[in-house]
Amino acid sequence: MQLTRATAVQKISDDLRVRLSAPEREVKVSIPVRMDDGSLKVFEGYRVQYSSLRGPYKGGVRYHPDADINEVRALAFWMTMKCAVAGIPMGGGKGGVTVDPKELSIKELERLTRGFVRKLAPVLGPQRDVPGPDVGTNATIMGLIADEYSKIVGKATPAVATGKPLDQGGSEGRSESTGIGGMYVLMALLPHLTRKKPSQLTVAIQGFGNVGSFLARNLVAEGFKIIGLSDSKGGIYTEKGLDPDAAETYKKKNGSLEGFPGTKNISNEKLLELTCDIVVPAALENAITKSNAAKIKAHIVLEMANGPTTTEADDILFKKEIHVVPDVLANAGGVVVSTYEWEQNLKNEHWTEKKVLGKLRKLLEREAKNVWKRSTKLKTDLRRAAFSVALERLDATLDKTPKKR
Repeated sequence: MQLTRATAVQKISDDLRVRLSAPEREVKVSIPVRMDDGSLKVFEGYRVQYSSLRGPYKGGVRYHPDADINEVRALAFWMTMKCAVAGIPMGGGKGGVTVDPKELSIKELERLTRGFVRKLAPVLGPQRDVPGPDVGTNATIMGLIADEYSKIVGKATPAVATGKPLDQGGSEGRSESTGIGGMYVLMALLPHLTRKKPSQLTVAIQGFGNVGSFLARNLVAEGFKIIGLSDSKGGIYTEKGLDPDAAETYKKKNGSLEGFPGTKNISNEKLLELTCDIVVPAALENAITKSNAAKIKAHIVLEMANGPTTTEADDILFKKEIHVVPDVLANAGGVVVSTYEWEQNLKNEHWTEKKVLGKLRKLLEREAKNVWKRSTKLKTDLRRAAFSVALERLDATLDKTPKKR
């Protein structure tokens, strides 16, 4: 477990070890939903509130057929670490419903979401638990969560959820925040990781969805050359470099990237093994494992997906002197801007995209440098360094004063 590996290089108090050994609260609910054909179907939902040491619980809600309490619990712990690494005033939580959202109509999804909120309402709130979007959910779903909660408490409460549509209290810059945040982190670390300039660096990105596409466009704008891109159906490769905008247009028209003019088709697995400077797993968990880690030729792995590298692979990459920029830092842009949205809602303000992204860049550059300094101090990899920073910040919230008996 990553916590065990992190505590090997970062001593923590016994109190914190006990506090992090289990979530503060786990909620499991049954959600009856009237389907469009008149039948009644019951769905299972979960919310795990892992730690509130640094602030209200923060974490997405995923709608996925494989969602279960164990997955949600692990992700809630991971969110606790991510928020602490980012230095934002949020704790860690996660939610999920066991459902394939593609099989439900728009109205059925709305009834499911509102029913989920009604069951969770007693443990939600702007100062208690603030959900956001995740796999299978989107801005519309977040808007429904805020609307239903507002009805329940009898007043407009947009700060109860983040990732909402702009006209419902959403934040400028939220859609691109994770992708562009990854670029900010990479640019801050680059002088420490390589002597090359961006114009001399090649990049391959596995996962050309929202995160991957925003990252690709921003990297190209900084001078990087994208030589490989892939989506769930396969990928493309060319040494000459790709135009992300043209690739996205082609994908929308043809349903996949395969066959893009001037490129060779390549599998998702082979894309990770391309000869390049930077490889970006931005799609799936466990993309880099002990079975393929030795085949990675890139000098830098930028983790834009959640949990794309296993612990066994971490050790192999570290021995090969490949720098892994961990997910808890690299893809933290989304939760940071979600926190900005929460702050705007609480203050009844609306910030410009320039202000939001400016604040995001300043924060991520600062925290990237903090993690790098910790890694050199502890002579360890960036992941354990990031966890070390997180654990230190969590420990600092605890009252160490002995209680009088």
